[in-house]
Amino acid sequence: MKFGLLFTFQLPPGCGIAWHEPYQDMLACLPRAEELGYNSAFLATHHVQTDGLCPGPIPTMGAMAAVTKKMKIGTAVLLLPMYAPLKLAEDIAVLDNIAQGRIILGVAPGYIEEEFAAHGIPRAERVGRMEEALDLMVTAWTKDEFEFQGKYFKVPPTVMTPKPVQKPYPEIWYGVSATKSLQRAAKRHAIQIMSPRHGVEELRHHFQPYEVMAKEIGWTIPARPIIRQVFVAPTQAKAEELAAPAINHLYRELYGRASQAGERALRNDDGSVVTDMNTVDFENLKKRYIVGTPEFATREIKKYRDGLGCTECVCWMHMPGIRGKDAMTSVELFAKEVMPAFK
Repeated sequence: MKFGLLFTFQLPPGCGIAWHEPYQDMLACLPRAEELGYNSAFLATHHVQTDGLCPGPIPTMGAMAAVTKKMKIGTAVLLLPMYAPLKLAEDIAVLDNIAQGRIILGVAPGYIEEEFAAHGIPRAERVGRMEEALDLMVTAWTKDEFEFQGKYFKVPPTVMTPKPVQKPYPEIWYGVSATKSLQRAAKRHAIQIMSPRHGVEELRHHFQPYEVMAKEIGWTIPARPIIRQVFVAPTQAKAEELAAPAINHLYRELYGRASQAGERALRNDDGSVVTDMNTVDFENLKKRYIVGTPEFATREIKKYRDGLGCTECVCWMHMPGIRGKDAMTSVELFAKEVMPAFK
């Protein structure tokens, strides 16, 4: 089983951390994480958020690629309807050349109304725009000369260079949970990466249509990654002291707010849907994140490996407001005391 790291650069109000610090923390972390055996580094992205949740994945991935040599670098996920697809295809191709074939493009249609309004994109068009954008990008990556005539995007006869290092094109991951989107992911031979807001039973339910479609088209799913909030410390109390405030901010401000607005459901561990973001609490959602001692983390990750067939756990340790030195202590301890159990 492989392990990766996730970064978002979020800062809760009043935390006293400057905007640049979490970016510098990441750049300091990655070379050491690569030495420790982490396989990948990903960015989660959103837009028009008050806490700085990364709106600029392309330049950030370039910086990530520059300070690493082996790690996969990717988005988990980029909100594709917000982008001009030919320009994004160019940028991803350049990044793949910089990283010498290490780029993963994780995409999703998005769901937060304010993001679409701010970018002038009708929310109702998000799925169609994402699928058509991917068709255009794949065409640009694989054809010497091409043109594209779609519902949302039109490109006259043209060329795109450089081409990506990876052939036929960089690995595509889908961050979706709706049945039809999962089926489209399988048809596109895309790896499915689930949001960490889902509990284990939700994950099992969401994987089913993806698995059924893959079997129907005769495609063997090559990997099953998951994202989890992960934080380890010598004691349970210390881990929760550092991670609980970060998790409360994250689940209230992003997942809880969207669930309250009816844009995307967040469920408590008892299965009830959150309708008031202020009721979100660390204790109510404890079954879906891994916060505790290395022994606790090892037991929990084995549940995902054995129960869901997970092949990679992308660990969200640099959570909102956690200082870089504290996150690095978790990164080091996890590598030394948890990862060896999965080799």
